[in-house]
Amino acid sequence: MPSPASLADRIDAVLPQTQCTKCGYAGCHPYAEAIAKGEANYNQCPPGGAEGITRLARLLGKPVIPLNPHNGVERPRPVAVIDEALCIGCTLCIQACPVDAIVGAAKQMHTVLPALCTGCDLCVAPCPVDCIAMVNANGDKTGWDAWSPKQADAARARFEFRTMRLKREKDENDARLAAKAAAKLKALESEVALSPELKAEQARKKAVIQAAMERARQRMATAEQEKQG
Repeated sequence: MPSPASLADRIDAVLPQTQCTKCGYAGCHPYAEAIAKGEANYNQCPPGGAEGITRLARLLGKPVIPLNPHNGVERPRPVAVIDEALCIGCTLCIQACPVDAIVGAAKQMHTVLPALCTGCDLCVAPCPVDCIAMVNANGDKTGWDAWSPKQADAARARFEFRTMRLKREKDENDARLAAKAAAKLKALESEVALSPELKAEQARKKAVIQAAMERARQRMATAEQEKQG
């Protein structure tokens, strides 16, 4: 009997890696982990469709069952298209895209790279001006007929790279804030000859900064524990 960890990896290898969250989980691998632990059924992936369920059933030694309609329907694979004339450059779609398939900058026009788009729909809802549409990219082909293992592997790699990049950026920002707080605390401690009122204000500021630094240390410690375990 394979361990849940190794089974999760084998399940993940069968999933299409669209990272669409339609399964009810934050991505394909979390869904795979839930299946491996018996916490989720293997018929919750609309992008994989009937063929995806068949592959999972074969892997798990279980019967083929219909796609759960609660999670969506099998459909031709779409790609996102931005009406560039309406785009206001808010970057919300870029933040929502799980595979970095949208390029652009703040207050500048954004563009979807069709070859990288997994058709996850996640960029549509955040757009404040409704300038994103999902258009058919594969005619009548659905599920794995409209996708390939090579595309799935590439999407997984981009998703993992994006996840690491966002974590690195968060850690760097936390470190900058901690350094700024430490410098401010040192400056406060160097002040001398203060009136009682200023000393009280200094003490208040020091308490606020120390509390913020402690929260930052706790977040970094938690992140390190999650990384190791």
